[in-house]
Amino acid sequence: MGNPRGALLVAGTTSDAGKSIVTAGICRWLARQGVRVAPYKAQNMSLNSFVTSDGAEIGRAQAMQARAAGIEPTADMNPILLKPGSDRRSQVVVLGRPLADVDAMEYYEVKDRLREIALASLARLRDDYDIVVCEGAGSPTEINLRRGDIANMGLARDAGLPVIVVGDIDRGGVFAALHGTVALLDAADQALISGFVINKFRGAPELLAPGLDMIRAATGRAVYGVLPWLDGLWLDVEDSLALESRPASAGLAPYGRQTLRVAVVRLPRISNFTDLDALAGEPGVLVRFVTSPAELDDADLVVLPGSKATLADLAWLRRTGLAGAVADRAARGRPVLGVCGGYQMLTRSIHDTVESPDSPDPVDGLGLLPATVVFKPDKTLGRPVGEAYGRRVAAYEIRHGVVTLDDGAEPFLDGCRAGAVWGTTWHGALENDDFRRAFLSDVAAVAGRDFTPAPGTDFAAERERRLDALGDLVEHHLDTEALLRLITEGTPQGLPVLPPAGMLIH
Repeated sequence: MGNPRGALLVAGTTSDAGKSIVTAGICRWLARQGVRVAPYKAQNMSLNSFVTSDGAEIGRAQAMQARAAGIEPTADMNPILLKPGSDRRSQVVVLGRPLADVDAMEYYEVKDRLREIALASLARLRDDYDIVVCEGAGSPTEINLRRGDIANMGLARDAGLPVIVVGDIDRGGVFAALHGTVALLDAADQALISGFVINKFRGAPELLAPGLDMIRAATGRAVYGVLPWLDGLWLDVEDSLALESRPASAGLAPYGRQTLRVAVVRLPRISNFTDLDALAGEPGVLVRFVTSPAELDDADLVVLPGSKATLADLAWLRRTGLAGAVADRAARGRPVLGVCGGYQMLTRSIHDTVESPDSPDPVDGLGLLPATVVFKPDKTLGRPVGEAYGRRVAAYEIRHGVVTLDDGAEPFLDGCRAGAVWGTTWHGALENDDFRRAFLSDVAAVAGRDFTPAPGTDFAAERERRLDALGDLVEHHLDTEALLRLITEGTPQGLPVLPPAGMLIH
C-alpha cells in the first residue's frame, strides 16, 4: 500500500448508526496493511469513558478504536468529552481533564476555545500518523446546532476532510435518511459529503441493488459498500442506545451445567456499562439489564454499575422499589456487586456537593457496606493494579467520590466486602480472566448455584477477534480502493448540490 497520507470523517445519519464500528473497522483494515493510523473524535458525549496510560479520560469508543489501530490511546484522540449529569448539564472534559460543569448555553460560550483545542489535537495526530480516521457525533444535520458545530461538518470544513455518511438500514428509512442528510446541508457542507456506507443489512442483496442505484442517481454520490448485519459486535460501545439491541448474553452456551444469572440495574445515568462486557462474554453466564424489582427475583448476582449522577440515580432506585429489593437480597445473603457509583450507593452515607450541588447535606446510602463517601472537586483518574482472590487485577478508575472504610472492614479492590455484598471503585476489573473466574466461582458458591466458569476464556483475545471481524467487514464489503483514494486525494470535485440547500442554514 506504500505510505499513504490523509484523513477522513465518518459521519452518520443518527446516533448508533454505526460510526464507531465503521471507524474502528477502517482503522483495523489500514493497520493490517502496515499503515500508521489513528482514530479521532473531536467532541464525544458519552458516559462510557476510559483512562489512558498517562491518566487522561477519553471516550471508551476511541480507546477501542486505538486498539483496532494497534496503538495506545491518547487524549488527542478525543480532546473534548461531555459527560451528562442531567438533561441540561454536562461535565466538560478537555484533553483528559475535567474543566467545568456547564449547561447547554454556557457550553456555547466556550465553543470557539474548544474548537481551537480540537483542531490542534487533530493537527498533532496528522503530524504523527499517516492517516487519521475521524468519527462524527450524532448526525451532521442537527441543523439547530450547526452554527457551533465542532464535531461534524464544522470540523470537516475547518480541516478540509472528505466525509462519508453511515446509514442504519435495520431501522428502516435509510435512503430517506441518506438523501436528507445531504439535502439539509448548505452548499459548502454538501461539497464535502463524498458518499455513503449502508450498515446492518440483512436480506437479499439483489433486492437492495436498485435502491443503491437510485440513491447514487438522486445524490450524485458514491455508495462505498454495504456492511452486513453481524452479531456480537457490542464490545466497548459508547452510547446507551446500544443497550436496546444488545443481546442478553453473548457468551451463553450449553455446557451441561446451570447458567449463572446476572441482573445489571440500568440506572438512568448509567456509566461505563462496558464493565459488564467480560461477564456477558463468559460461557454459561446470562447478563440482563433490568429496571424493575421483579426482574431481580431469579438473579444469582445483582450489579449496580457506575453512574454520573450517583444521588439522583440512588433516588431513582428508591422510587422504583429497586433499593428495597437490593437490600432484601443482601439480608438473605444473595450476592450484590457495586462498581464505582454503584458501590457508593451501597455505603452508609454519601456527601456530594460536586455532581449534586443542590444537595449540601449527606444522604443516606443503602447501608449495605461499612463505608462513607465524600465527593471531592478533583477527579481521581488512574490505572491501578492490585490483587483479589490471589489473582492480579489491572483496572482503571474515574471518580470524584472518596470512600472511607469503617474500622475492620474487609478490603476488596480499593473497596470492601460485607458478606454477600462486594463494592469496588475500579472499572475494568472483570476483564482480568483469572480474577473474573475466581469471583464468579465465589458468587456461584454464595448463591448456591451449580456453576463453574469455563477454563481458558480469554477476554482480551475475544476483543481482538471482534476487532478483526470489523476489519474483515471493511475489507470484504467496502470498496477499499475507492475509500483509500478518498482519504488520500480528498473530496471529488463537482459533486452536485441538492435542493433545498441554503434554505435552512445561513
